Amino acid sequence: MVELDVSTHLAFERTRAAYDRTMMAWIRTGTSLISFGFGIYKFFQLDLGRVRPPNSLIGPREFALLMVGLGVLSLVLGTLEHWKNMRSMGKKRSDIPRSWAALIAMLLSALGVFTFILVIFRE
Repeated sequence: MVELDVSTHLAFERTRAAYDRTMMAWIRTGTSLISFGFGIYKFFQLDLGRVRPPNSLIGPREFALLMVGLGVLSLVLGTLEHWKNMRSMGKKRSDIPRSWAALIAMLLSALGVFTFILVIFRE
């Protein structure tokens, strides 16, 4: 492997850090959507006593499913983007350290899928 000068090495480090920061932003967004959706679901479940208001187009359950689904989707899309970016960087330089942000995103995606299933089956 060719030894890089200091400025090029630091440029790779900055780019890797930027990819990790972007992944953490995806994680924050996905987690916020999942928790907001589930919170709305539980609030209206307690408030309305599981009764849907008449003439409503979308109820709390449907809104919760939408928010949790969007949260999981954002985590999955963010993880895919992060893997693509890290793989392209790894082709240019093989000694790039692994990022733990993608693992955290996958764990939170699993939690989001569990929440989605919970909202579906708990009428």
